Formats: sequence, C-alpha cells, structure tokens
Amino acid sequence: METINVMNRIDKLFQQKKENILSVFFTAGFPTLHDTVEIAKQLQSAGVDMIEIGIPFSDPIADGPVIQQSSKQAIDNGMTVTLLLEQVKEIRKTVSVPIILMGYLNPVMQYGMDRFFSDAVAAGVDGLILPDMPFEEFESHYKQEMDRLDLRNIFLISPTTSDDRIERIDQASRGFIYAVSSSSTTGSKNEFDENQIRYFKRLKDKQLKNPFLIGFGISNKETFSAACQNGAGAIVGSAFIKVLSASKSIPNDILTFIKTLNSGIK
Repeated sequence: METINVMNRIDKLFQQKKENILSVFFTAGFPTLHDTVEIAKQLQSAGVDMIEIGIPFSDPIADGPVIQQSSKQAIDNGMTVTLLLEQVKEIRKTVSVPIILMGYLNPVMQYGMDRFFSDAVAAGVDGLILPDMPFEEFESHYKQEMDRLDLRNIFLISPTTSDDRIERIDQASRGFIYAVSSSSTTGSKNEFDENQIRYFKRLKDKQLKNPFLIGFGISNKETFSAACQNGAGAIVGSAFIKVLSASKSIPNDILTFIKTLNSGIK
C-alpha cells in the first residue's frame, strides 16, 4: 500500500492560520442518529476551522455529564463506529475543514486498530484523539503506521503533566497538542482562574514545536477569547452539545452560537 502524499488538513490549517482557531466537538449520532452530516456541514458554513466528532462510548471517563448524556443517547439511537465512518465519507462530499475523531480505545480496538486507522483515512479523517491510549503504547505500536497514513494522533496534556512529559509528547506529536484547561472532566465554565492562566503561560513560554489548542471549559466569547490570547485557539464541546440539545433549528442555532463565540475576538 502506498503512503498518502496529500498534505494533512490539520497541518495545512496551522500553516495558514496561527491564531484564533476554533475547533468544535459534537457527538456522532446526537441528537438523532443522522444529524452528524448536517451538523458538520453547518459548522463549516458558520466558519469553524476544525471539526471534532465524538465516537460514542458507554463509559467516557474524561467527559462531564453533558457529553456523557449525548454519548448514551447516540448509542441508544444506534450509532456505531462503522456507521460513523460512513457518515464521515458523506460529510467529505461538501466539507473541507479538518476532521478529528475523538473516542476511547475500547470501541476502536473492537473494530481493529490498524483497520480503523486505514478506514478512517479512507473516509477523510485527519486525526484522532484517544485519551486513554498510553503514550508509550502509541510510540511502540501505532506511531509508525499512523505516520505512514499521515494520520495525526493528538495528545492531551493537563496542568499536572510534567515538563518532561510535555516535551516528550511535543517531540512525538504532529499537528497540534490538546491542552486541557483543568484536571477535571469536560464541562462549561464562565472564566479561567489564575492557576489556569499561569499554566497556559507556562506552555506558551516553552515554545513547543507544535501549536496547542485549549479545551475543557470553553463556553462563551470570554473563555474563547482568553484561550486565543494564550494558545493558538480553542476546542468547544459541552457548550455546543447544550446548544444541540435545546435546538429547534440546527442551522440557525449553530450559526448564532459560532457568531457569538467569535464576537469576543479582537
């Protein structure tokens, strides 16, 4: 099998845009099984830079109650890894922004790791976030194959991650690093505290070779703006899931939400 030579969309994005990057997370198959494609289309139309689609799992340990509930509903709706990859293929007919799949190892391992990597790339996926994949396991078992496929593995770091480990992750990573804003689970907050701001500044001062996006707690224009001042941009998850949960018109509500987030950027 040949190595894929087209530039990875994540790399291309970060080459073209250095700041104020907005990545939005939603759970595949939520609110209804076939909303995935429409939500992705509307996110691109609203101007997001990157889309992160969650693979539903019954025990999402890093996620707060909002995303956990969306994951349960998506599974009840009938979402599977196979169907998600089919939906990504459909999304790719009209959507050109980078797509990342976020999930836990269990469903991916059941599908088959190498098979999942190649099928994800064939569907149009640019990167993966697998929070419970040990760093050492990635380096020894999966890095070579993912590099061959030009599939980015995005690692999470947190305020408790040691300097040595951050540097090791930075050296092994391509694309960007996901800087978790706190050591708790995902969820919306209205502002960052002093400790979080110090943590972001510590990362900035390291001058890592990879840019970092800030996630967990990005809920409004103030937190998005603060994240953009300290990193290359931010990932919004729980706040967007809440919008989808209450939505009466997905296109209108997505556009309003994204416009509001971006209104805080100078």
